[in-house]
Amino acid sequence: MIRDVKTTCPFCDDKNISLRFVYKNDLVMAFPTNIPIVPGHILVCPVRHISKIENFSKEEILAVTDLIIKLKESLKKGFGAEGFNIAWNEGVSAGQVVDHLHIHIVPRKAGDTGIYEYDPRKFLYRPGTREISPEEELRAVAEVVKLNL
Repeated sequence: MIRDVKTTCPFCDDKNISLRFVYKNDLVMAFPTNIPIVPGHILVCPVRHISKIENFSKEEILAVTDLIIKLKESLKKGFGAEGFNIAWNEGVSAGQVVDHLHIHIVPRKAGDTGIYEYDPRKFLYRPGTREISPEEELRAVAEVVKLNL
């Protein structure tokens, strides 16, 4: 793994993780998280130690997306998944605890435990209700983003 030798990383350094790999090649690895939301909760990450999506090579991003598609089929068969939460946190302010980019694949089905109503406004940052933004505000946001692309 290529990374700063001054830091430690549970994904790079914890030998127990290698014992629970469900898949690994030169670019990508996947393994069950040690704190699952539901059985079958898998983490997918590049083998190379990176912390942000912009650090992915084109080959790595393709390998990650291909693996996610394969894992979804496996989780449908093995755990009866009917849907998925697929997410990652990037940066400390967004809740990233391990500084090695990793994508959560959470298989979901009716009646499972854990978070079952996923609304980012409720789950991530804004408890309670919020009114729908006016179209004028949304168009202004779109313009700011377009100007900065």
